[in-house]
Amino acid sequence: PLGGFGSLAAAAFLADTLGRGRWKRAGFNGLMLPVLEDSRLALRSAQGHLTIKDLLLYSTVCGTGLDTLPLPGNCSQETIFALLLDLAALSLRLNKPLTARLMPMPGKQAGDPLTFDFEFFSSGSVMALDSGELNGLLAASQIMDVQPR
Repeated sequence: PLGGFGSLAAAAFLADTLGRGRWKRAGFNGLMLPVLEDSRLALRSAQGHLTIKDLLLYSTVCGTGLDTLPLPGNCSQETIFALLLDLAALSLRLNKPLTARLMPMPGKQAGDPLTFDFEFFSSGSVMALDSGELNGLLAASQIMDVQPR
């Protein structure tokens, strides 16, 4: 099941297969894992089997980054910054664009159920954003030079 061991290999296989396809391409063509736009992803995250760290890991082999993640409404700017810093480091190191559509849910805490009156979003729950504030070098307003591999 998605979120368990083998999921990264499956994501890499699917992304590679999509990349080898011989069809007319328009816009983005690749593996995307938009949590709220896919009922199975929303279910796996609500069950606690698919975490933000998992999705960050899968973004190393997928075409996009963190997509439609429902976050606690009280998550701090510093915590979101730490998450975006990790995503940016992956993007720079892997030399590929990665996106982030993060969606803090006002008044909601991690684990709270979500239902939407919007046909393009699936019901799920708020995902835990387990991170503290950055300290030391990472908290400084310095430019970090991360070279592609």
